[in-house]
Amino acid sequence: MPKPVVPEEKRRRRRPTKSGTVLSEQLIVDTALRMLGEHGSAGLTARRLGLALDCDPSTLYRYFRGMDDLTLAIGDALIGRALHGWRPTGEWRADLRAVGLRIHAAYVAHPQAAQLTTSRVTGRANELAADEAVLDVLRTAGFPPAETVRIYHAFIDQTLAFAALDAAALVLPRASQRADEDMWRSTYARLPATSHPRIAEAAPLLAARMVTSAYPTALDMLLDSAEACREALRSGWEPADAPPEGAVGNGD
Repeated sequence: MPKPVVPEEKRRRRRPTKSGTVLSEQLIVDTALRMLGEHGSAGLTARRLGLALDCDPSTLYRYFRGMDDLTLAIGDALIGRALHGWRPTGEWRADLRAVGLRIHAAYVAHPQAAQLTTSRVTGRANELAADEAVLDVLRTAGFPPAETVRIYHAFIDQTLAFAALDAAALVLPRASQRADEDMWRSTYARLPATSHPRIAEAAPLLAARMVTSAYPTALDMLLDSAEACREALRSGWEPADAPPEGAVGNGD
């Protein structure tokens, strides 16, 4: 059974550790992120984290219910880093694009952590702030609630899915990364037009593009679709899955 979390005001140690460190949730999360980068998910244990922080592993349970709770905190911290300093400009498309690129970049900067957290729902402050921001951008742009949620769903899942995909490539051994990248030149580029005419035609373009992330392109395509939907709604179009009139308030 998980241990109860000590209330926030009682969490801080009254005395520093032997090395003079005063523990905090942020310090534990930052140290866990560093350990993930150095050792991968297998290297992140309560025992090793306690050693890194110069404290008894049991002390960590004053801050987190367990290692899974710490994982959620790590994911929430990445979202917080992504949105740090971001402010909406009032240009809904530019704002969503900026948020998406920021979140993707924050996860890819910590690929081992991304593998652990992109599929999780933390319910913590930074995640809630990000969700509120995206939903508000869409509602302020004039999308009704049902379309707002539809676009939000596609936007956030696409962002996290690409972050997970790109993170998985980054944590491969360097030799495997090079082998995958070289495949576009060593195999695809040498296929004859007689057997694979479309690949042969596209080979030079594939070799240049397939070694980069497709997320910015996919994000722009999603925003193009959202823009088309917005213009159609302005013309009186109603989506096929729109709720019956009166079922959902328009929030005005």
